[in-house]
Amino acid sequence: MTSLAAVDDDLWSAIGDPTRRRMLDLLLADGGGTATSLGHRLPVTRQAVAKHLGVLDRAGLVRSTPAGRERRYRVDDAQLARAVAQLTAVGTAWDARLHRIKQIAEAIQRGATDTED
Repeated sequence: MTSLAAVDDDLWSAIGDPTRRRMLDLLLADGGGTATSLGHRLPVTRQAVAKHLGVLDRAGLVRSTPAGRERRYRVDDAQLARAVAQLTAVGTAWDARLHRIKQIAEAIQRGATDTED
């Protein structure tokens, strides 16, 4: 299992932006796209799309290939799977923490009830 220390902050910073998540969704649904094609479907300029794609590319979430005068972007399945694994690990760790907090709260509650009797 991935430890919390192994969570890639750059990866999560890239995914943390709602526009970039929407871009990933569109790229996954369409099998790829260009800054122009994504720009037509998002409420941001083509230049903003290109900047967001640059962030996703640096995080390894997308790969690009030349397509005429533009670049065609596709989601990197391996890096996306890595992100999912990290999210699962973080969720599992938080579940364990919340379970421990619940146990402590129940013990405190039992202690308070015992002293009232």
